Amino acid sequence: MIDLHDIRYVRLGTRDLTGAVRYAHDILGLPEGGRSGNPKHGQAVYLRSDRRDHTLVYLDGDPRDHTVGFELRAGVGLDAAAAELERLGHPVHRGSAEECDARRVDAFIQFRDPSGNRIDLVQRPQHADQPFAPTRAVHNTGFSHVGLRTTDAARDEAFWTGVLSAKVSDRIGDAPLLRIDAVHHKIALFPSSFAGVQHINHQVASIDDIMQSWYFLQSRGVRTVFGPGRHPTSGAMFLYFEGPDGMVYEYSSGVSQITDPAHQPRQFPFEPSAFCMWGARPDIAEFRA
Repeated sequence: MIDLHDIRYVRLGTRDLTGAVRYAHDILGLPEGGRSGNPKHGQAVYLRSDRRDHTLVYLDGDPRDHTVGFELRAGVGLDAAAAELERLGHPVHRGSAEECDARRVDAFIQFRDPSGNRIDLVQRPQHADQPFAPTRAVHNTGFSHVGLRTTDAARDEAFWTGVLSAKVSDRIGDAPLLRIDAVHHKIALFPSSFAGVQHINHQVASIDDIMQSWYFLQSRGVRTVFGPGRHPTSGAMFLYFEGPDGMVYEYSSGVSQITDPAHQPRQFPFEPSAFCMWGARPDIAEFRA
């Protein structure tokens, strides 16, 4: 078993780096945490949402190029993790010094889950030397989880729980909501015909931040695709909205924590009421039956 400590970052390719960074700054409220680039790999812009050095990176490149980074629990060795993945038939790439510098980590390995989602496992990531300050009036408390697309939910649930230490908190139809610490979920697997990041979540302090953001997004012409609403699974209040290259971003507040080791996952039907107890209907393909 490879023990994960926390989700760390998402790296996204984009054909319009300037526009994507402007969106992150003006709409998400994420300050820039530096840039890097070279002729071989193109330019990358690092964006912050909390005390971490960065949690989102936009890179020159294919918008289908998605990578999610996870920090390993203290004491878990990268070599042992790589050996376990390769034993199970998942080829592993060991990060070069240049690639580690680009991720601002001491070391990392990369592999793909059974659906083809690209995953980094990192050791000793950097922390920012300056306090986090959002670039617009929203109390963003940090990057919290991702939705991943899965081409076989049962197979991928077995991989994430049997290999990467995740635990099932609840299921909506075949879609498992997975935790790696007490937070209700850090990964959600949504059935799809292809791999990739399905949505990116940031936590905000309160329902006030969600509602103020809803009006702010309308004033800026940003399309809301779900909410405001409340999830019956995690109890979180939420707002989903469209970002660059079709990526969906979510603000949520009030997510529950699971501390009972005897917790049993609940089964919810794959229907609108399982996604929102207030009656909001999603305009998101993976949330529709």
